[in-house]
Amino acid sequence: MIGQQMASSLERRSGVSLWRQIAEQILHSIAVGDFAENAALPPEVALAERYGVNRHTVRSAIAALVQEGVLRAEQGRGTFVLSRTRLSYPIGARTRFSEGLQGQATERRSVLLESAVEPASQRVAEGLGLARGSSVIRLETRGEADGQSVSRATGWFDAKRFAGIDAAMAETGSVTASFQRFGIGDYLRQSTVLSARHADAADLADLDLQPGAIVLVTVAVNVTPDGQPIQFAETRFPAERVELKLSAL
Repeated sequence: MIGQQMASSLERRSGVSLWRQIAEQILHSIAVGDFAENAALPPEVALAERYGVNRHTVRSAIAALVQEGVLRAEQGRGTFVLSRTRLSYPIGARTRFSEGLQGQATERRSVLLESAVEPASQRVAEGLGLARGSSVIRLETRGEADGQSVSRATGWFDAKRFAGIDAAMAETGSVTASFQRFGIGDYLRQSTVLSARHADAADLADLDLQPGAIVLVTVAVNVTPDGQPIQFAETRFPAERVELKLSAL
């Protein structure tokens, strides 16, 4: 009866491929506990019968979920549901990487991957309150928690005001500590825009993700207590490892 209900729920003329619909059905089954975390998924033939499709369709759905980091395929053993335990990262008036993960990870750090001085694009200039083309410092960083990559950020800073912030970031591993060297003891989150997309090639490599993985994206502006913009940043979080928890700004 359950298999008949699942098969009848597929929309064969919806414009959405059957394998994608099967993938969504498997995701739902995982979410409601029908398929337990770390347990083996039923064999392809059983899933084909369950959903009323052929094994090739099931195989395509499983392959997609493996790419998205939901399942793990082991040759000769089967396919397993990965643990979906995520870190909870708060987005609020004072968003700080290390403090946000306190109590969830023993070791937390930000690693400077790259820095450059470049002219500000239109969106960066607007975020920082500068003229387009003004000189800004771009920092590429990766956030790590207990040795696992949990964020990949690109931040921009006014090059005149924050000359040397790249060296400070490399030494301290903290944007907050780097700001303190420029006399900024506190700062606030002025705005945050959230979205999600598939990880690009750079994020796949830097966050150690599989092709097809989803990243949560925040585009944010940080300001001093008196409202002066000091940082424009875009941060990507792997959805399989991190959930974003919003609070009032």
